[in-house]
Amino acid sequence: MRKLLALLLVLSVAVFTVNPVQAQDGEEQPSAAEEMVDQAGEAAEDAAEAVEDAAQDAAEAVEETAEDVADAVADATTVTEGEEPTGFQVLKKNFIDGNWVFMSLVLITLILGLAFCIERIITLNLASANTDKLLARIDERLAAGDVEGAMEVCKSTPGPTASVLYEGLRRSADGPEAVEKAIVSYGSVQMGLLERGLVWISLFIAIAPMLGFMGTVIGMIEAFNRIEAVGDLSPSVVAGGIKVALLTTVFGLIVAIILQIFYNYIVNKIDGIVNKMEDSSIALVDIMASNNVFK
Repeated sequence: MRKLLALLLVLSVAVFTVNPVQAQDGEEQPSAAEEMVDQAGEAAEDAAEAVEDAAQDAAEAVEETAEDVADAVADATTVTEGEEPTGFQVLKKNFIDGNWVFMSLVLITLILGLAFCIERIITLNLASANTDKLLARIDERLAAGDVEGAMEVCKSTPGPTASVLYEGLRRSADGPEAVEKAIVSYGSVQMGLLERGLVWISLFIAIAPMLGFMGTVIGMIEAFNRIEAVGDLSPSVVAGGIKVALLTTVFGLIVAIILQIFYNYIVNKIDGIVNKMEDSSIALVDIMASNNVFK
């Protein structure tokens, strides 16, 4: 690029130099103008040759880099004699050997299922709160007769437990029965929010092995079609078709097992939050009664 700019600069200087000379001397100095043009032409040819050489060198460098990258990828993904294949190489080989259509569907199921699981885990961890500390702060406010301050404590605390306690404190003027009714009603709402997304995780857990089984059935059909076309029940034909068919089932079951583990963890997390929420609700009613909030 720099050499090309230099070429353009030389040409422009030559043009602007020739024009004044011709304007002043007319036809008296044709040889000087021609000499300048010849020099500019020679400089242009030299610059063009330099640009061609630079482009050729860059192309050769790019080609060598591409070959090096290809060799590195080949070395990373191929197994040489005497070396044991790595886990990634085995996984890649089996993924390619299987029916790529169903293997891709199973992989998409795994990605979507893990996305829902990670979202639920993060949300539930943020929803977890220290209920003992929260109740202690509420007790301090109620002991001072500051119901509004207790409500502000609940409002400033994240999580479903604080939200349920806030609804109970908001109905404190209506008596204990109204408080309990508000806690139960709003607790059901928070329970639904905690379980949001679990139905999709359950769907992916059920779909993954089904896709694997479907791939197995289609693979067996293709194997029998191959046997029919060949006309010979050779072990190589039968074994190859059965291997491809069973790989989809293996991957589908692996996906279902992974998602099931996360699903059980999430359900256990939700149960723990709900239990704390129920205990805190009962403790709130007792704290309100001991501080004579109900009149």
